Amino acid sequence: MGLLSDGGRAVRGRIGDAIFSRVAGPDGRDNRARIHGTPGPRWFGPERPVRQVHGDASMFIGGLSALLLQSLHPLAMAAVAGHSGFRGDPWGRLQRTSTFLAMTTYGPADGAQQAVDRVRAVHETVRGTTADGHEYHAADPHLLCWVHIAEADMFLRAHQRYGAHPLDDEGCDGYVADMARIATALGVPDPPRSRTELADRLADYRGELRSTPEARGAARFLLLNPPVPALARLPYGALAAGAVSLLPNWASRALWLPRAAPAEGVLVRPFGTAVTAGIRWALAPPAGPGGRRGRPPGPGQDVAG
Repeated sequence: MGLLSDGGRAVRGRIGDAIFSRVAGPDGRDNRARIHGTPGPRWFGPERPVRQVHGDASMFIGGLSALLLQSLHPLAMAAVAGHSGFRGDPWGRLQRTSTFLAMTTYGPADGAQQAVDRVRAVHETVRGTTADGHEYHAADPHLLCWVHIAEADMFLRAHQRYGAHPLDDEGCDGYVADMARIATALGVPDPPRSRTELADRLADYRGELRSTPEARGAARFLLLNPPVPALARLPYGALAAGAVSLLPNWASRALWLPRAAPAEGVLVRPFGTAVTAGIRWALAPPAGPGGRRGRPPGPGQDVAG
């Protein structure tokens, strides 16, 4: 007899399907079959840390944290605000990102390269001028590096705090090195390959980062006016609070986001842990032979399965 009744499995299935459809989109199941069912070599073997991090529900928090941190670079924020459609089609943007993460992390090598080529082609078309006269181009290696290191840092921070199985020191360095493989393919020259290098590179960008109305507006949209159903507002709020708690203090101050250290320890972390555990439960694949379950998915694995 299973641990869940038929009713419990049905509830989990409905919740899991709702999350999957939001994150993976209408083509999610076809993409999942293509990513896993296509034979051939992969960029990353099953033992690599990037598979563990991107396959965990903590990515729901890490993804929000990454967007908040990325917004503090005025040129990156201008490119997002002017070209990504994150306000008009936030779920579409999430679904495209989810599919890219899944393909590059778990998919066949030729599929991963094709995904990278598509992103690079889009980057070539994204260019413009900010309100204060600074030109930007999404294919600029320096700007690409900022987007990459913000993602790598926030994804890893989220996994270490909210992941089911945090990495050891070697695993953390391995994750940064794995992410460097993807970054290099996207056009980032000499990306960091260890946590120390990652911290140093982030520090190098501090002088370029600042609070702008666009960044603060994006934070309000993501945290206070998210495009989620009313029933999902409470768990989303826990994820959002967890995302803010991961930011460096200087970043949350720049975005005018209130922080209270005692509340983070007593409320934010426990609620963030509970919600990520709930997502992990809802998205866990069916039990296999002997009752063993597969690894729970995060946003990248939502598509990959």
